[in-house]
Amino acid sequence: MFCQKKVFLSGNEAVCYASKQIDFHVMGYYPITPSTQIAEGIDELKNNGEVSTVMISAEGEHSAQGICYGASLSGARVINATSANGLLYCLEQLPVQAGTRMPMVLNVATRTVSGPLCIKGDHSDIMFCLNTGWIIMFAKDNQEAYDFNLIGLKVSEKVKVPIIIAYDGFFTSHQKRNMQVFEKKEDVLSYVGKNEPLYTAINVKEPITIGSYMNEADVINNKYQLYNAINLARDVFEDEFENFYKLSGRKHSFINSYFTEDAEVIFISLGSSFDTSKVAVDKMRAKGKKVGCLTLNTLRPFPREEVSKRCKNASVIIIGDRQDSYNSGGSLSNEIKASFFDNKVKGKVISRVYGLGGKDLYVEDVEEFFNLGFSKVKGEKIKEFDYYGIGEEKSFKKEKYFDVIDEVNSSMGYEIEDDGKEVKVKKINIKKALNMPKRVVSGHSACAGCGIPVNLNLFLKGIEGNVVMLFQTGCGMVVTTNYPKTSFNINYVHNLFQNGAATLSGILEGYKERQRRGEIEKGKITFIMVSGDGGMDIGLGSALATAIRNHNMIIFEYDNGGYMNTGYQYSYTTPLGAKSSTSHIGGVERGKEYLPKNSVKLFEATGINYIATVAESNPQDFIVKAKKAQYYADNFGLAYVKAISACPLNWQDEARYERDVIKKAVESCYFPLYEIERGVKRVTYKPKNKIDVSSFLGAMGRTKHLLKEENRDILEKIQFNTDKFWEELNN
Repeated sequence: MFCQKKVFLSGNEAVCYASKQIDFHVMGYYPITPSTQIAEGIDELKNNGEVSTVMISAEGEHSAQGICYGASLSGARVINATSANGLLYCLEQLPVQAGTRMPMVLNVATRTVSGPLCIKGDHSDIMFCLNTGWIIMFAKDNQEAYDFNLIGLKVSEKVKVPIIIAYDGFFTSHQKRNMQVFEKKEDVLSYVGKNEPLYTAINVKEPITIGSYMNEADVINNKYQLYNAINLARDVFEDEFENFYKLSGRKHSFINSYFTEDAEVIFISLGSSFDTSKVAVDKMRAKGKKVGCLTLNTLRPFPREEVSKRCKNASVIIIGDRQDSYNSGGSLSNEIKASFFDNKVKGKVISRVYGLGGKDLYVEDVEEFFNLGFSKVKGEKIKEFDYYGIGEEKSFKKEKYFDVIDEVNSSMGYEIEDDGKEVKVKKINIKKALNMPKRVVSGHSACAGCGIPVNLNLFLKGIEGNVVMLFQTGCGMVVTTNYPKTSFNINYVHNLFQNGAATLSGILEGYKERQRRGEIEKGKITFIMVSGDGGMDIGLGSALATAIRNHNMIIFEYDNGGYMNTGYQYSYTTPLGAKSSTSHIGGVERGKEYLPKNSVKLFEATGINYIATVAESNPQDFIVKAKKAQYYADNFGLAYVKAISACPLNWQDEARYERDVIKKAVESCYFPLYEIERGVKRVTYKPKNKIDVSSFLGAMGRTKHLLKEENRDILEKIQFNTDKFWEELNN
């Protein structure tokens, strides 16, 4: 038996600990709650010199999984972690990897799938993976999250099929528990052994083609081989459960059961609910009630015989689903009922959907399930399927919190003069503009000093008339729309990072076509998509395609230089050298490793007629550009406006000084103010005394370290690129 030690870790930390001992070659990732801590933790381990894993932050989960697939094709050991819609976004890649038999480990901290947006834990994401061809394990607690990452890797590499290790988001991912880990990394490596791929894409002496086009005869053979491989995994699991028991003293199997042998009523659930169920079993048994509970450790291969065997003597089996397939029951119930039919289990089955959106399951709830089962035993009429724990349905009552902003009270009397080359905005009265009613009102939950509401309202001072806004996921969305209330007195829509621009283009084209057909009255609406918190990374493809199509809309980006909504992981606009939760300082790392992307240049390449940068330190310039963007959106097509937006929490500066920090970004020309109008660049603000970028970077805790002598080369590179771009703008 290997030497072990006690530790106090969360589920995510347990995965990081296993990853430290395995030292994967590559991790491709994209941050999403509640799995983000895994990438953060492994990056910190790398900074401390405890792993050498290559960390690759993609621009979205689809690409992250593509990175992982590519790395596995090289024969590397690979890990990834995701949740919810991130899992769905990369879902297309999962059958590709299974079909070409490339092993890897994907940890899924399960979470509610949007919409509506909810970041709490249930199983609506993992059930989408049942038909991808991946092996799937489900850990009930932190200990199993650690153990299954070791066992799962070995099984995956033995049968040449990738594996998912799932566990409950927040219930397991964030809650800490006492657990055991192996003391020595060498012992773990001796257990998992070496990865010995059958083939790779980098063996130039034996070139092969991976992912060929196949006809129907070959495809069915390929799927049959995958089916056999997952069947083989059953035998391998049995061996590895035994081997792991000998090394750790922890006996794992396909299921965990508790007092099921003589139980009259059994409750089956997945994950962390099992421990709650055990307490309920103890309480019911103390009252003389024969009850038991059960959970599954693998979903693929599905433990059909094991579950059926434990339930063969029960009169009633209650299955709890933290997910629904809508009109068919939950996926767990459907799989178990099919198993019961095949194995002639005669007990009556009751299914209940519970715990959606992270709703807690209490001991009393499980006792109620058991009592429901005993009512069924007595012959009472009980619904075979239902939802459990829903609130009382109330009739919708629309409350008016504020006056609507329309073309009347938003008219500022701005005048537009277009000479065919340049648009000029006249009659801007800054005092009058600042008194325009706010479209994003008070009551949001943004941090003190947050630049998002400031930038939004300043931008909207230049927009007259009716407005429809779409927000991509991010802080701006989360802090303004806490159901059932909203901070918007205009029409508002939310869609996920990767599809905001496309969604808004659909709204406006539907609006225009319904007008053309005479179905709705003629009118004018300005359509604005708002993005930030890294949203123009994952959403960039959709946004650029929308710009190329040149729809009559505005894309407004508040750039705060990071994935702030998930706890500040670095994004593609984070400054070079900046520290974040995925770009550490000290040890091996020196902050973010590459220069920020210039999204303005990317939009310039689409050929749209108006592009501008704005900053709250220059409010009149800001409002003028907003009005020009509206004019171009009305008459020519898509306009793009980018604002530098403060985030005091993650910039690590003081909220009261944010406008001064923004001003330093502008005065140093790190964030120059300019516009591109009909293909012609025009600087709209030239500092009288241009300052060094060190003034801006030194004002933030996230980049203050760049002023130290050991980081001079990074600071010089930033200054060089800033000066070079400023020179380009002025020539």
